Amino acid sequence: MSQNVIVLIGRILLSIIFIMSGFGKLTDPTATAGMITGAGWPAATALAYLAGLFELVAGLAILVGFQTRIASYLLAAFCLVTAFVFHGGPINVPDFPPAANGLLTVFNQIMMMKNVTIAGAFLVLAAFGPGALSVDARTGKVLANA
Repeated sequence: MSQNVIVLIGRILLSIIFIMSGFGKLTDPTATAGMITGAGWPAATALAYLAGLFELVAGLAILVGFQTRIASYLLAAFCLVTAFVFHGGPINVPDFPPAANGLLTVFNQIMMMKNVTIAGAFLVLAAFGPGALSVDARTGKVLANA
C-alpha cells in the first residue's frame, strides 16, 4: 500500500471523531454545555456550539486535506486544552459510591490520554503534510507549506 493511501486512511480515521462530535454538539449541546459550566467557563451553550462548529469544520478539512497544517495545529491545541481542562482531574459525583467515582476517574484519565495522543498525531500530520491524495496537493499547498 502506498504511503499516500496510508496518510489518507490516517486522515479519515483522525477526522471521524471530530466530524461526529461536532455534529453531535451542534444538534444537542446540552452535555458539552454542562461540562463547560462544570469547568467554570462562562457562556457554556454558546461555547458548546462554537466547539461543535470548530470540530465539524476542522474535521472536514482534515478529511479532505484542505489547509491541513493549519487545521492540524488548531486541532492539536484543541485536544490539549480539552485534555487538561475537562479531563485532567478526578470525578466526584455527589451521592455516587466511591467505586463508581473511581471508575469514572479512570475513564476520565483515559479520555485525557486519548486527547494527548490525538494531539501528537495532528502534530505529525502538520509536520509531514496530508499526502498526495488531498485538496492541498491538488492546489499546490503541500509544496508551499513544506
